[in-house]
Amino acid sequence: MEKLIAGAAKLGLHLSPNQLEQFRTYYRELTEWNRRINLTAITGYEEVQVKHFLDSLTVALAWQPGSGDNNMIDVGTGAGMPGLPLKILFPQIRLVLLDATAKKADFLEHIRQKLEMDDVGIVVGRAEEIARLSRYREQFDVVLSRAVATLPTLAELTLPFCKVGGRVIAQKKGDIDLEVDQASGAIITLGGRLREVKRIDLEELPDDRYLVVIDKILPTPEKYPRRAGMPGKRPIG
Repeated sequence: MEKLIAGAAKLGLHLSPNQLEQFRTYYRELTEWNRRINLTAITGYEEVQVKHFLDSLTVALAWQPGSGDNNMIDVGTGAGMPGLPLKILFPQIRLVLLDATAKKADFLEHIRQKLEMDDVGIVVGRAEEIARLSRYREQFDVVLSRAVATLPTLAELTLPFCKVGGRVIAQKKGDIDLEVDQASGAIITLGGRLREVKRIDLEELPDDRYLVVIDKILPTPEKYPRRAGMPGKRPIG
């Protein structure tokens, strides 16, 4: 795990031997399951360390757990990223992994058990539907999303989960200036306020990666999110 260790150190993060063993287990199970179901196109040992694990840990540049803000949901988590790498890094997190694909949820339950993790819930469903359930609506201090949708759509898929005083952290890459500008109306409508767009400055991740951080300052109006598919077809604004 040399690539992960070195990259994490540049983020100011130290990984214990136990945490490194958890990442090794994660890698082994990810690649084994990937032969049966499509979890990731990235399977090389060094590539996974950098493009999945280290990339997930960059969220720590925008948030680290405090005394009372440790409820987190990862929307559209896929193979568990960035949520599970952050749970390895910060075991005190109470984490929910949300994905619409049941087969991916099967993998998530398997890896949760393999990693012997407590306080990890796995939910199968569309974000538009799950965000309307009282158990999940505006219940989270931190809402994560990685490579799920453009920002105007993503705002509607994530902000309804976020409690007032919490934040959404979206991992994006490429030229995102226009995307951020187009999302401004949706963010305001849904009760958010753009805090910052933080560039990830790591030689291991050279392809223009950013953290878009949105504060939740007002409750999301009851009519949002709209029915499944609408946030993508007709983004707010």
